[in-house]
Amino acid sequence: MAHIGIAGAGLAGRLLAWSLARAGHRVEVFDPAADGGPRNDGQGPAGWTAAGMLSPLAELETADAGIALLGWRSLPLWQAVGRALPQRPFVARRGSLMLAHAPDLGAAQRVLARLAESPRGQAQALTRAELAALEPSLHGAAHAWLLPGEGQVHSVQMLAALAADAADAGVRWHWGHRVTAVEPGRLSAQAADGSSRDAAFDQVFDVRGTGARPDAPVRGVRGEVVWLHAPGLTLGRPVRLLHPRHRVYIVPRPGDLVVIGASEIESEDRSPVSLKTAVELMAAAHSVLPELAEARIVHLETNLRPALPDNRPHIDAQPGLTRLNGLFRHGWLMAPALVEDALRASGLGPHLLGEPVADTSDGDAPGGFPPASPSLVEAA
Repeated sequence: MAHIGIAGAGLAGRLLAWSLARAGHRVEVFDPAADGGPRNDGQGPAGWTAAGMLSPLAELETADAGIALLGWRSLPLWQAVGRALPQRPFVARRGSLMLAHAPDLGAAQRVLARLAESPRGQAQALTRAELAALEPSLHGAAHAWLLPGEGQVHSVQMLAALAADAADAGVRWHWGHRVTAVEPGRLSAQAADGSSRDAAFDQVFDVRGTGARPDAPVRGVRGEVVWLHAPGLTLGRPVRLLHPRHRVYIVPRPGDLVVIGASEIESEDRSPVSLKTAVELMAAAHSVLPELAEARIVHLETNLRPALPDNRPHIDAQPGLTRLNGLFRHGWLMAPALVEDALRASGLGPHLLGEPVADTSDGDAPGGFPPASPSLVEAA
């Protein structure tokens, strides 16, 4: 049994803590947040704000094949994690939809050309009748495509469930502790009351995102989302609306909730959502979901996604210390596979759940466990 120190209690930190505790290790996690609960003020981990879309095929529009492969690996892992947690956070794999209005067909065709390069799945064109059979609430789009095998996870439920079950497994959560130094086998943190702590560990993981500066060349990329309450809305799949300027996503959640987002701004501004973004996102969503006209705004939220210079994740492993950063806009898509790779690189693997996880979709997407791109893992 190893004594593990983890710097950061975001998505990667919670997955690591939960997996390592289940494997019998003694785990301590340090994070500056006052507690482990959800927050929507933009000051917590980016994982709280994300819509939780699991879309490896759709992300090929802007990401490379390595990101998509990590996403395909992660889909069955997310299903297995959801089943293993007593709280049973919402995880679904029903496919997702891409829509385009008639004037935007050219933009859609450029996206489809990128997606057609994938050997692991293809977008399937839908007639209006087929779309109406799948999602009766969707109206107004002239073109539609189904992306089989894609899915979603309720990010807030999952983060809360991972922390709770990890605590039950013995993880010690040191809230209110900002990590000030990380080195092989050692971690230093300063508490909110001004006291400091320096602790030795067998293995340290640094997953602080933007908090890892200056140890990592990470920057924050602003994202903005809108939460709506739409009682009676019957939307069962995430939707991407293609547009020359925007890639608006509409993600249904249990409890008649809908998350709308897509803004990506090269800025570390954590101020509230702008009027321009709010109007454009909600107008775009309403153009294909008329029932949203009577939805109520729950809240508007911003946060910063941690991105490295090449916008790809990186794992840097050396004896006693493993750094994982750069999850950017793909964090929920690929986190389980990246955590597996980080565990393997640290010698504590090989698998997030202790054994390989079978693909439990309905046969509509590829399974298996191809290795991560070698460029993602750097061994010192």
